[in-house]
Parts: sequence; structure tokens; C-alpha cells
Amino acid sequence: MSTRRFLFVLGSARDEGNTELLARRAAEQLPADVEQEWISLAEHPLPDFEDLRHDSDHVRPTEGSAALLLDATLAATDLVIASPLYWYTLSAQTKRYLDHWSGWLRTPGLDFKATLAGRTLWGVAALAHDQTVVADPLVGALRNSAAYMEMRFGGVLFGNGSKPGDVLGDTEALARAKTFFAREAPLARFPYES
Repeated sequence: MSTRRFLFVLGSARDEGNTELLARRAAEQLPADVEQEWISLAEHPLPDFEDLRHDSDHVRPTEGSAALLLDATLAATDLVIASPLYWYTLSAQTKRYLDHWSGWLRTPGLDFKATLAGRTLWGVAALAHDQTVVADPLVGALRNSAAYMEMRFGGVLFGNGSKPGDVLGDTEALARAKTFFAREAPLARFPYES
């Protein structure tokens, strides 16, 4: 893929929430020739993931939210998980989306892991806490998922906000958003790897 294509997966239960607002501010900085696709998991909910790995093969979804998200994920060079910090980790909708990766890994003919290898995973999250260290489980889930998939990991852009629109008052987060996607993301590594 020569042209970059960003997929923004919105994992908030709220439309135009703080996480989405921050992600959109960061996306405004992307060059005009970079394609962007935005998918809200609230508008395109996935069914609960059913683990069939010891029973039968997974079948490639051909319609509905699962097909939409699978195709968009495979087409993306850069995948942005925009999930607010819910109980110190990813939202339930976002976690369900990542759970579906397990099935896509086992779908015959899909080569899901090989397709995503070398591409970049980014995170954007709003939290209602002054210390981002409380979001370590969210960061770990994304970094470790990227490491398993042999993807690059661009880190997580954090902003502070609870009430709708609060993040727009976080001037430090808005400043970080201006250059967040401009950096070269390193290959993801598990914490035990040097």
C-alpha cells in the first residue's frame, strides 16, 4: 500500500464525546491525500464474540457490522482505536471489536495477521483523571495486541475530560494532537522483549 489509509474505530457510548473530539483534532493534521474512514461501534455494534477455535473454523462475515469492520480493518494502513478510559481500560465495545480479531485470525483464506503485520496501531483516549498512569491497562492492551500482530505501535494520545466538550479545554492534549500522527511508530514489543 503506497497511500496511507486511516481507520478510526470509535469505541465510546456517547456521540461526539471527548475521545472522538480529540481524535478528530489529531486527524485534522493529516495530509489531504491520506484517506480516513470513521466507524462508530455504537452505530455498528458487533455481536458477542463466540470462540470456535476448538470446534470449527470461523466463516468470513459477508454482511452487517462484522463485515464492515473486517473489510475496513484489512484496508487500513493505520488503525486508530479511539476508546475512552472506562474503568481503567478499553470500553466494552472496543474490547468486543478486538475479541473479533481472534476469529478473524482463524478465518480460512483471510491471512489477517499477515495482512496487519507492519501496519500501525494508534490509540486515542479521554480520561477524567490527572495522571495518565491509571490508563496503563488500556495502553498495555493496545501495545500487546500490536506486538502479537507484529504491528507498529504509535502510542496513545490522552486528553482530560468528563463532561461533553471538556477535552477542548485541555490545551496540552490539543497541542500533542497536532503532531501525534506525524511521528514514525516503532515496531511494537511485549514488555518482556528488549
